[in-house]
Amino acid sequence: MFDVSRYAVVAEAIVDAGRFLYGRGWSPATSSNYSARIDHEHIAITVSGRHKGQLGAGDVMVVDLQGKPVQSECRASAETLLHTVLYPVFPDVGAVLHTHSVNATVLSRLVPAGELLTFKGYELQKAFDGVETHESTVTIPVFENTQDIETLARETREWFLEHPEQPGYLIRGHGLYTWGNTMADCLRHVEAFEFLFECELATKRVRP
Repeated sequence: MFDVSRYAVVAEAIVDAGRFLYGRGWSPATSSNYSARIDHEHIAITVSGRHKGQLGAGDVMVVDLQGKPVQSECRASAETLLHTVLYPVFPDVGAVLHTHSVNATVLSRLVPAGELLTFKGYELQKAFDGVETHESTVTIPVFENTQDIETLARETREWFLEHPEQPGYLIRGHGLYTWGNTMADCLRHVEAFEFLFECELATKRVRP
């Protein structure tokens, strides 16, 4: 069982996030998926195929940390396991957002296989938890896109167990995953990533 009152709070946060992210063009149509922690055994997550700019309470369901629906006949996103593996790795995390912006999608295709996307010298790097100076380096792994979500979930889990300081990752040609202790933190990370992605692409245009 889970706390219904807590579910209502996090479901509302997910609905509000959807409106914001859709409005910025970072979650077009039915793409993307969002989740938030209810307790140590359950998360709320968007139902598969729902328009992210038009979410309502009925578009957010509950799953356990194995990705199985709880008290629902709805179908969760095919990428649910990419959410559920992160919550045990980061016990303080309260929300995970997956978005599909143009900048994230394009930039992920430009990073050579096996290399990390690296940000250096940007003031906005300090928007990420634990980053206190622009003189630091923020690195982001880029995982290859696949329909084998179980395998990708294992790969991401193993990566972040070894690299817990990194605030997110990209899937090549697909989009961004990031997380935060609260939904507000997570949205801040999305905004920071999007600014950095746009800066990197603009730099590549003027300095190939």
